[in-house]
Amino acid sequence: MAMFSKILIANRGEVALRIIRACRELGVQSAVVYSTADKDAAYLKLADQSICIGDAPPAESYLNIPRIISAAEIADVQAIHPGYGFLAENDHFAEVCRSCKIEFIGPPASAMAAVGNKVACKKLAKKAKVPTVPGSDGAIDDEKVAMKVAAQIGYPVIIKAAAGGGGRGMRVAHNDVSLRAGLKQAQAEAENAFKDSTVYIEKFVEFGRHVEVQILGDNHGNIVHLWERDCSMQRRHQKLVEESPSPMLKQETREKLCEAAVRLAKAAGYVNAGTVEFLVDADGSFYLLEVNARIQVEHPVTEQVTGIDLIKEQIRIASGLPMSFKQKEVVQSGHAIECRINAEDPQRNFAPSPGLIEELRVPGGPGVRWDSHVYAGYRIPPNYDSMIGKLIVHRKTRALAIATMKRALGEFHVWPIKTTIPLQLKIMNDQNFARGDVDTGFVERVLLGR
Repeated sequence: MAMFSKILIANRGEVALRIIRACRELGVQSAVVYSTADKDAAYLKLADQSICIGDAPPAESYLNIPRIISAAEIADVQAIHPGYGFLAENDHFAEVCRSCKIEFIGPPASAMAAVGNKVACKKLAKKAKVPTVPGSDGAIDDEKVAMKVAAQIGYPVIIKAAAGGGGRGMRVAHNDVSLRAGLKQAQAEAENAFKDSTVYIEKFVEFGRHVEVQILGDNHGNIVHLWERDCSMQRRHQKLVEESPSPMLKQETREKLCEAAVRLAKAAGYVNAGTVEFLVDADGSFYLLEVNARIQVEHPVTEQVTGIDLIKEQIRIASGLPMSFKQKEVVQSGHAIECRINAEDPQRNFAPSPGLIEELRVPGGPGVRWDSHVYAGYRIPPNYDSMIGKLIVHRKTRALAIATMKRALGEFHVWPIKTTIPLQLKIMNDQNFARGDVDTGFVERVLLGR
């Protein structure tokens, strides 16, 4: 097996630049697609080739499978890297790529289908003896059935879209009245966001932590974990801060969590990068949330504590090569924290803040990494996700990492757009966060007072 000579990047922004950089270091040529809204993106000059595939709306560009396949054929590539978001977890896209003799840098379509639908994934998890949250055995579309399930498992419950992600198609219900209303709302939102109105019901674990395990599998029968990330600092189920290791996990629980993630990956026939997400309650019990069949936004915290380049490993694995390391070589060293810097105004209910960045000064110094595609003079388009970059720090201890992140956020200057930096500074200065005494509802309940 030999490494690919050229790949197409079917994404934009920060992750497109991240993949271009990995290709450069591997000696692999890169072609990148772009929409008319991204025609001035600086990273287009760093790729070996760039191809415009349509207008700004995602349906006309980054979600348009025929145009992406045409670009791949024009560029004469051997593989497509989907990044995250857009088509990254679309098993139909993965099948189309492979039917066109273009490798998809991600899991097989069968594995994506097995873990992509949350109802099917839950059944697979039970077979693999991975703990799941008590809830409905399958999809729920009837109010009476929903109330019967809620009565069995007890309120509060959470309604979730089977095909969902990013907090869409989710509603918490504390009684029959809110359950009836939430069921309709979640179904409508799921239909609108995913063209699939299927929902299911689970026990809502209050004051739980969101802990996820990074996995990698190759085509030679090797599946490993790269330890865990704690992503409990969220608002509206959207992550604001991620860190590794989790500050509250006992080593025994950590190992059990990671072993469960590997069992599930093996049961799904998983290959390439993925993340198994869990909810951990106050007594250390953990339950499967979902599997993300792609590279995650927060992958840099894992890279920092393990020293393993996940994008390079993805490309190696898709090329047919074995992973460059064994499980026993994966150790957690130090502590890493990531803040997602979004162009949003926390004072205005996180309203998007697109527009021209007139001034930009980014932090640096020991232990600081800045992954971003933006620059002074860059215009943030209103058509896509509001993230402008990821600020990552890596230090010997968690206390030092928090101190470095405070310093780095304080150095950051971007004008005139609004960002999430003031809220992230508030998190870093919070004593509960410093103690690790937080949960998934902490930001909204304590810091935002909602």
